[in-house]
Amino acid sequence: MSELRGLRGLRAVLPLVLVALSALLVPSCRLPGQETESAVPPITATEVRPERTDFAERQPGVVNITAVRGLESTRAAGTGIVLDASGFVLTNSHVIQGATGIEGTDTDNDRTYRARVVGYDTSQDIAVLRLTGASGLPAARFAPVSTVRVGDPVTAVGNAGGDGGEPSVVTGHVTALGQTVTARDDSDGSVERLAGMIEVSAPIKPGDSGGPLLNSAGRVIGVNTAASAEPPAGSPAPRKPRGYAIPADRALEIAAQIRRGEASATVHIGATAMLGVMVRSNGTDPGARVVEIVPGSPAEAAGIPVGAAIVTFGGQGVDSPGTLTGLMLRRHPGDVVRIEWARPGGGVAAADVRLAEGPPQ
Repeated sequence: MSELRGLRGLRAVLPLVLVALSALLVPSCRLPGQETESAVPPITATEVRPERTDFAERQPGVVNITAVRGLESTRAAGTGIVLDASGFVLTNSHVIQGATGIEGTDTDNDRTYRARVVGYDTSQDIAVLRLTGASGLPAARFAPVSTVRVGDPVTAVGNAGGDGGEPSVVTGHVTALGQTVTARDDSDGSVERLAGMIEVSAPIKPGDSGGPLLNSAGRVIGVNTAASAEPPAGSPAPRKPRGYAIPADRALEIAAQIRRGEASATVHIGATAMLGVMVRSNGTDPGARVVEIVPGSPAEAAGIPVGAAIVTFGGQGVDSPGTLTGLMLRRHPGDVVRIEWARPGGGVAAADVRLAEGPPQ
């Protein structure tokens, strides 16, 4: 199993890295309100035999994404793929993680829109956004992974470097299918295990996360997600670039579930609930140890102190930070939950807490 780095905005490209790009930030903006949806037309990957085309010809349906992380005073840059003319956009969940404000610039009309999070699946690294007020956008076209073969030429398109403007284009070939990798996000050290990935030789860069991987007919066959890390300075031999993409079939299936509003153990729909704590493992003891409290948050109002270990949430046991995150993702802003925590000096305290609205997990 390889180690990768993801492509979040500028998630750096190193052993395997999620490819989003983080940078120093500007003030955050408030996310737009929820909108209701009626019937959702299906978007499917259709069988198309690749035809040779000029790789330099940019394909439609690419969005440059900027995600402001107001709680961290940073921002992330990434890429999205237009699903339909009304402004639904597919991207990686790690691109929008922690975002308190999101903007998307459609590269076909050069217009910038505020965006809201429709939903996301952190386990599959997929998210769906809606560009507020968008209409008539050229949508991307998709093809299933069943049409992909090792050796096929591919083009990766994205917001490399987070500079915006015309999308960058890099080319390569499919080098493997069905790959399982472990990807690390350099911005926060989090790790994701991703299976069934398309491996390519195209040199995907930070900022390309969420962008399209195209076949020679210009159809999207995957969502760019991770890339091999750059070798350390002074390395005797350069490492061949490796990029990894989520197959389009899987991404579209999750996107359709999100647009239907069907939550699950891994899919979160709508606004994200916030308790207002930063937690770490509690060592050999159960619970999630609180290392920081967000000022003005529900956690502060409830009197949860730094150093406490949260041991139950909504009547369910908490044995790790990951468990707490999973339980939080099943909740929504305004929910009232009972929380129990072990005090730093001994004893257990509890309180009923009304969760606030916070950034995506």
